[in-house]
Amino acid sequence: MEKKRISMTESIQEYDVVVIGTGPGGEGAAMQAIKNGRSVVVVEREISVGGACTHQGTIPSKALRFAIFQMTEVNNNILFREHGVTANFMLPALRRRAKTVIEAQVKMRTAFYDRNDIPIVRGQARFLDPHTIEAVEEDGSRATVRGKYIVIATGARPYRPADVDFDHPRIFDSDTILKADLHFKSITIFGAGVIGCEYASMFRNLEIKVNLINNRDRLLDFLDEEIVDALSYHLRERGVIVRHREICDRVEACDDGVILHLKSGKQLKTDVLLWAAGRTGNSDHLGLEEVGIIPDQRGNIPVNGNLQTIVPHIYAVGDVIGPPALASAAYNQGRFAASHLLCESGSKESCGPAPSLDIPAGIYTSPEISAIGKTERELTEASVPYEVGHAHFKSIARAQITGQTTGMLKILFHRESLEVLGVHCFGANAAEIIHIGQAIMSQPKPNNSLMYFINTTFNYPTMAEAYRVAALNGYNRLF
Repeated sequence: MEKKRISMTESIQEYDVVVIGTGPGGEGAAMQAIKNGRSVVVVEREISVGGACTHQGTIPSKALRFAIFQMTEVNNNILFREHGVTANFMLPALRRRAKTVIEAQVKMRTAFYDRNDIPIVRGQARFLDPHTIEAVEEDGSRATVRGKYIVIATGARPYRPADVDFDHPRIFDSDTILKADLHFKSITIFGAGVIGCEYASMFRNLEIKVNLINNRDRLLDFLDEEIVDALSYHLRERGVIVRHREICDRVEACDDGVILHLKSGKQLKTDVLLWAAGRTGNSDHLGLEEVGIIPDQRGNIPVNGNLQTIVPHIYAVGDVIGPPALASAAYNQGRFAASHLLCESGSKESCGPAPSLDIPAGIYTSPEISAIGKTERELTEASVPYEVGHAHFKSIARAQITGQTTGMLKILFHRESLEVLGVHCFGANAAEIIHIGQAIMSQPKPNNSLMYFINTTFNYPTMAEAYRVAALNGYNRLF
């Protein structure tokens, strides 16, 4: 059922909270505020709710990744090969799975707003003054709402340099690559951040030749070095050509491919180019100049520790404020901002504790990477006496059963107190496995202890058993 629209012909509606955007950050803010008795309205410029996470980013790319995984599992399974069963699908067929997931997500998230009687105002939001938002639809119709508090959750989009022709049918960014209908056999990915590494894994699993171009010294340098080394080795072993410390000179589009000219003098010609070098916050067109908010050169809105902009009653959350640019982080930031404004408005009894912003990183390469807490480099630089425990998946019974033996679990802990300081995982289901470590690390002392993993009985065979193996491995290093 479609939500009631607020039009300019009606009187301007007053709300406690106006949320701009219905991605994870906007949804988190809206639900937290409405559950605590505040009146809420959301402004969304797209036809369907969910933001880029649902329609262009996380959901479609991870659904595509899983479809590719299912296909490769069939082709690598000896039981199927012995009976002549193979699966070979091109991108358009593999994307059909993503479409069904997106539809299910939109239906579910629309129901959240329906059940909580949160009106959805359609149109591009723009500030008229610090408390008034105008929404303009493509047909020119307008609606105006006012809020005591504003939460900006407009997300981000791929960064597009002006000298790269993204209208060319062989040049893509991370949004448009999901709609590619070309049956290409080779691809150059410029940008080796999270998005670049994820797509390099996916396309290589489709037996597409991949050049992965990085302008830094190493991949994903915010992660633990040992984990990154494992990823680099695995990508190269699969056949991905990784080139570090390279800078783009220019992009030459041809009828039969794209040539990437690098400042080092190299020329890389492949069927298509995926530009995955950064993102831009969706802060333009919001009329921020009307309220004195100035985004940075990448469109990110500066905020303080409470996610407030320079205008205290205007908050910003999610990808529009920059890193970590994760859907999980955006949702928690939205809840955090709503909790803070509830306290600011004097509702001390209902604001409750602020949601934790200590979140794990999840990188959906093949295999996955996930991490929470400190890295070895950070602990070394801080002169923290730590020890390391490892569990290699090739020694875990569940991994042997499933055939997914690539990877490891790594626990960093304090040598004296045994406090768990960081957990890092590379391998199948890493993004799920990490949550056991996250739960223990969130406990107050002395419950946050390596001894939990040693003394707890885990189901056998499971991947969770890797925690016991890693804990014993590290504990034995102390003696």
